[in-house]
Amino acid sequence: MNNNKIWRIQPPSPDALQLASETGITPLKAMLLVNRGISDKDSALSFLSPRLTDLLDPMLLKDMDKAVDTILRSMEDRENIAIYGDYDADGITATAVLLNLFSSLKINVSSYIPERLEEGYGLNIGAVKKLSDRGVNLIITVDCGIANRKEIEFAQSLGMKVVVTDHHQIPKDFEPVCPTINPNRSDSLFPFRSLAGVGVAFFLAIAVRSALRDRAQFNGMPEPDLKRYLDLAAIGTVGDMVPLTGQNRIITLHGIETMKKTVWPGIRAMNSMSGVDERHISSYDLAFKLAPRLNAPGRMGVINAGLLALTTDSDSVASEMARNLNNMNSQRQSIESEIFNEIETAIIPGLDLNNKKIIVLAKAGWHKGVMGIVASRLLDKYRRPCILFSIEGDKATGSGRSVDGFNLFKALSRMEHLMEKFGGHYHAAGCTIKASDINEFQKGLERLAIEELREEDIVPSVRVDSEIAFSDLTLESVTDIRSLEPFGSGNPDPLFYSGGLLVLDSRIVGEKHLVLRVRQGATILDAMGFNMACMHSLKQKVINMVHCPEINTWNGNRKVRLKIVDLEIRGDSTKLVREP
Repeated sequence: MNNNKIWRIQPPSPDALQLASETGITPLKAMLLVNRGISDKDSALSFLSPRLTDLLDPMLLKDMDKAVDTILRSMEDRENIAIYGDYDADGITATAVLLNLFSSLKINVSSYIPERLEEGYGLNIGAVKKLSDRGVNLIITVDCGIANRKEIEFAQSLGMKVVVTDHHQIPKDFEPVCPTINPNRSDSLFPFRSLAGVGVAFFLAIAVRSALRDRAQFNGMPEPDLKRYLDLAAIGTVGDMVPLTGQNRIITLHGIETMKKTVWPGIRAMNSMSGVDERHISSYDLAFKLAPRLNAPGRMGVINAGLLALTTDSDSVASEMARNLNNMNSQRQSIESEIFNEIETAIIPGLDLNNKKIIVLAKAGWHKGVMGIVASRLLDKYRRPCILFSIEGDKATGSGRSVDGFNLFKALSRMEHLMEKFGGHYHAAGCTIKASDINEFQKGLERLAIEELREEDIVPSVRVDSEIAFSDLTLESVTDIRSLEPFGSGNPDPLFYSGGLLVLDSRIVGEKHLVLRVRQGATILDAMGFNMACMHSLKQKVINMVHCPEINTWNGNRKVRLKIVDLEIRGDSTKLVREP
């Protein structure tokens, strides 16, 4: 917990009462929607009742028609197709969607996941050569390929066809040399730009099934039920931290429902191994339990373990893979903590962060598979864009995370003269540079940050939706709040401020977590703060708190419980800032 965070309460909007009146929802729910940029009736109703029938026509995606024609010709000619994926949760689930679908159609299909530590991200010449030697006729990329023109042309020179599906930012020198599906293309009619890689793959699956139906290719056989693939799509969508709005909200909401009765043995095994209650699955489970386990093999340099878990039809293999994923995730956590603690104790004290707007650190020996996640932890604590490099010989491989107000991908684009390769998004990007250029890179990125970042962008803060009294936190009202799930990027957990709380009891559970029993007026509620044991004991103290209301179910009993985001002992000063 960052004890220096400012609590910024959003000002009440007159639009909320109007929205409540127009839609018949409660003023509380209307206020939360308005705070998330949803203020008109149609948008609100669409958000509250996302339907599968509201999924957009995949043919609106540029080159979808060409991609489908290419794939169907390969199917008709019984050619060998390879799905070329990525090593993160998004890329693995995207690969699994198409691999499972094509396998069910009895197509000659295989997969290729690059080894992160040796091959890096995206298509590479060596992998293309291996696929050619394997007799592959068509490569379909998922979650990668948009920046791989050289590799695509090499594949074509070997007589292979390529279809690219990707969602990463379009390079400025982009010129398609094969069917290329990416919602970020400026010439795409698809109105939703924020699909994850697995979302693009899922829309390709819809288009392929539709084309097969139109051509009467099923011959009386049952058509693939793509609803079965929604849980795979949901894991990748949440895991890639794309906004859970629009098309992504539809995929995620219905994917979570599908997961409760999943047909995939690997998902069942992972749920069991990670403690996911299949009766009450949330986006939190996908983001913090399932996706990290799928990410772990790639970070640790082990390929295909996650993909095998999601594609096997064997319960015993699924259980074995779930155990392996769990062990690799524990190993990843240990390495990540070791590097983070080293930075905290040996490097940060020597940095003048008051006069720096970014953090750029590099060291030989750092495990490059965890650079991004350590950068994310540093960003959370110090509220500055952060890029960490692992140095091997004369090369430095970096992964970074950024805050609102600083587009990391665009910043790297402006420093392209130093890049051997780079790619990513607004908030997350990676690059490879010469180790000798790290100082120049750091200075250049700092200059860009000074130009673009405002002081308020790097002040740690919590955006609070509203002040709320304990007496208003009933089972009914909290159920109303939770109906806005799934929460995540673009639809954050609703946060509230409650002040003047008397702590009746304070205790530690699990060595790291704080459990409080607090009273405001006549209402008494339990509250839990994860990793807040250092605040104990608060008994008989009067505190102010920012929290997220939840419903805790135990032995069939349901009651309101607060997840503590931050707290302070009430005094002369406060972290609270009321926005004008």
